[in-house]
Amino acid sequence: MFDTLSDRLSATFKSLRGKGRLSEQDIDSAAREIRIALLEADVALPVVRAFIKNVKERSLGAEVSKALNPSQQVIKIVNDELISILGGETRRLRFAKTAPTVIMLAGLQGAGKTTLAGKLGLWLKSQGHSPLLVACDLQRPNAVNQLSVVADRAGVAFYGPQPGNGVGDPVQVAKDSIEHARTKLYDVVIVDTAGRLGIDQELMQQAADIRDAVSPDEILFVVDAMIGQDAVNTAEAFRDGVGFDGVVLSKLDGDARGGAALSIAHVTGKQIMFASNGEKLDDFDAFHPDRMASRILGMGDMLSLIEKAQQTFDEDEAAKMASKLASKKGQEFTLDDFLAQMEQVRKMGSISKLLGMLPGMAQMKEQINNIDEKDVDRTAAIIKSMTPGERQDPTIINGSRRARIAKGSGVEVSAVKGLVERFFEARKMMSRMAQGGGLPGMPGMPGMGGGPGRQKKQAKQAKGKRKSGNPMKRKAEEQAAAERRDQAQQGGAFGLPAPGQTPKDFELPDEFKKFMS
Repeated sequence: MFDTLSDRLSATFKSLRGKGRLSEQDIDSAAREIRIALLEADVALPVVRAFIKNVKERSLGAEVSKALNPSQQVIKIVNDELISILGGETRRLRFAKTAPTVIMLAGLQGAGKTTLAGKLGLWLKSQGHSPLLVACDLQRPNAVNQLSVVADRAGVAFYGPQPGNGVGDPVQVAKDSIEHARTKLYDVVIVDTAGRLGIDQELMQQAADIRDAVSPDEILFVVDAMIGQDAVNTAEAFRDGVGFDGVVLSKLDGDARGGAALSIAHVTGKQIMFASNGEKLDDFDAFHPDRMASRILGMGDMLSLIEKAQQTFDEDEAAKMASKLASKKGQEFTLDDFLAQMEQVRKMGSISKLLGMLPGMAQMKEQINNIDEKDVDRTAAIIKSMTPGERQDPTIINGSRRARIAKGSGVEVSAVKGLVERFFEARKMMSRMAQGGGLPGMPGMPGMGGGPGRQKKQAKQAKGKRKSGNPMKRKAEEQAAAERRDQAQQGGAFGLPAPGQTPKDFELPDEFKKFMS
């Protein structure tokens, strides 16, 4: 949704890089570009004015003029101001002191309230709560049945005593649901209310009556992030007519310009609390202004990625995998383990979305968008077409075995060969990292000694070093080596001089002298 805005901001910051000092003209030019980028993203004009005013004031101040890297300081200011207009700090749900906590959903028809009720229910369930979904939308055809299906898919309880389709009293249903929740020991009640195609008095009155009947702890206004400035106007009308405590953005994965998301918190004074960014029930999470600002500026969202990994991966399984990779050349790590890891990553969500959370991936947007999610399924099919022996030891896979596996998985023989080759390369790289050797072509991590594999390789290289054939020269070399060993033993910790030694007592190795001339 924020791709165009991110691209424009990145281009603006790129023009500032490399300048040791920023003039007032540079800052005015950057502010003008940022203003255009925000307006093109359909951000509300009052929000743009306030944003640009704050950015210019801070950029012309001492924090930029005295900074070692002015362009980075400007990026930091823009990041801070983005966080501010997105609501500042993360807003958490308020829970009632005495259960049940009542959450009322309000918004226009088509905003996605019913589906979002299921997503919120599933999210609360994962947090250890026992939610109840209540069908108070009795006007829209089949709305009660839809909420029932959504609740069943989310694995949460449902309450809908009235058939709907224009039949029933939504205020009475809302009242009765509270007593039902107390009786059945549900600690959160999520009330799904009716919407309209536009704001009208009947809609406002019904929402107000339900609010008065159940006294909700939270009223969440659900807004379609794809409808632009209408979202802000509708939010203001609901705030003045019924009132709400927080905003939930639906359809954040759409291709609209996203100005509503950047405007609604600033205009209404109510923070965005949740965001729905996909069609699946688990494509839903708490809204973090700082993380969203980081994504918009192309800096990734590592915290969300880590949280997803912690929710998906089992710690004991992860430790077991790590020990297998740390074994000799990682040979204990098999294709079965590779498949299990791949399926765990798949549970975290779309591969494209996960890669998009990594810092610096904004420059590879097109490649990420072109990723075929079905490649994971094809890889799984190839591995599952192998025998247990082939998965344990892929080296036994010859031409005839490749042909059989390809036939069983419905792919070309070259795909099977390519998978096995990539597996060996991936295992080698992961084993090297697990042993502390770093990535291929890079030195080991400090303090890790390069890992056992690297030490053996270095020892082998040292052992294989040629010795001089001249007895006198060889004796001199051995004597010099012995002296170096003695000096090393007498030296202090971390290679520092021992007591009584000075830097003059040390001589640089010959291979380093050329860098000092």
